[in-house]
Amino acid sequence: MTYELLLWRSDHPVTREEAEAIGESGAEPTPVIGEFVVELRRLHSDVQVTETGVGGRFARVEMADDRADQVSTDVYAIAQGHGLIVWDPVRGLVHNIAPVGVYQGMQLHTGDGMIVIDPDLGLVRDVLTRLGTGNPFAALVVFGHHFVQVSPEDGAYELEYKDGARGELYRARVPELAEVQRAFHEYANDDRGFLDSHTWANVTTG
Repeated sequence: MTYELLLWRSDHPVTREEAEAIGESGAEPTPVIGEFVVELRRLHSDVQVTETGVGGRFARVEMADDRADQVSTDVYAIAQGHGLIVWDPVRGLVHNIAPVGVYQGMQLHTGDGMIVIDPDLGLVRDVLTRLGTGNPFAALVVFGHHFVQVSPEDGAYELEYKDGARGELYRARVPELAEVQRAFHEYANDDRGFLDSHTWANVTTG
């Protein structure tokens, strides 16, 4: 089994529907594609990465399933540096360049193995729609400071917030996905309004 990612240049964020429907004529040729191919090959010589489309419109990355999580993290990072969109057809997720949160180096972690540094906020929103058996949690982490994490539970969501300064972990039951998405969006933008929107229990141990 192989895992595939498709990359191209866009001057504006694209939706999942637009990414899924893009054809060879839907992206402009750019030398950045070739630069991406060279850089990824340098890091992962065992991964198949090709330049496709007339004039270099797309980069296609194919890898074994057991290498997907490790390689994909590097693909996302290199793509950001080159201003490239990444379409993940397996997860049905599109990685745009912007907008991003206010914390430089913030990481998005998912229960199905995805790690993205400085994720765009649209990706964060869409990842949360995939919570379930195959993706049992999602978290935004600013290492050494704080994090917010969510897991589906009995028809609702268990939302957690860790205050690193105090060393305390808080938990709330949230009934609606939209409220979870709002909490993650506010957290990413250094807005703690979500803390006033729910009833929290201090579950700190140790």
